[in-house]
Amino acid sequence: MTLADVGPVMALETALFPEDAWSQNVLLGELAEPGRHYVVAESDGGIVGYAGLRAVAPDGDVQTMAVDRNLWGSGVGRALLTELLDEAGRRGITHMFLEVRDDNPRAQKLYTDFGFARIGVRRGYYNGADAIVMRRVDEAGSGQEEDR
Repeated sequence: MTLADVGPVMALETALFPEDAWSQNVLLGELAEPGRHYVVAESDGGIVGYAGLRAVAPDGDVQTMAVDRNLWGSGVGRALLTELLDEAGRRGITHMFLEVRDDNPRAQKLYTDFGFARIGVRRGYYNGADAIVMRRVDEAGSGQEEDR
């Protein structure tokens, strides 16, 4: 993700998360922060998804991930998460964490498919909705899955 991507990413962010969207200043702060890795997915010249990683070895966090509703189920989310996990592996991350809305089974399944397991709940984390806290441990230290 570059500074030129911020406008389109913010448009997608506010469309997908109208009640708890990040502000542009938060996104810009994330892009400027050391230990961060943000990527976008593009289709037909437009941004259709984005994701961000916070990496401070040995721990990492999926900071955010979103895909245009019109492309849900098309593999964009899998591609974004694969990129984050690959980058985490390059940075020596062995423990990845994330929060996901408890009312988003589609995203929960994606994370479970990638080896994340539920480890807790944060009540009211998302404007009243609970967050399921998930963790993925890479025993081999590579940050990458064997069979994707």
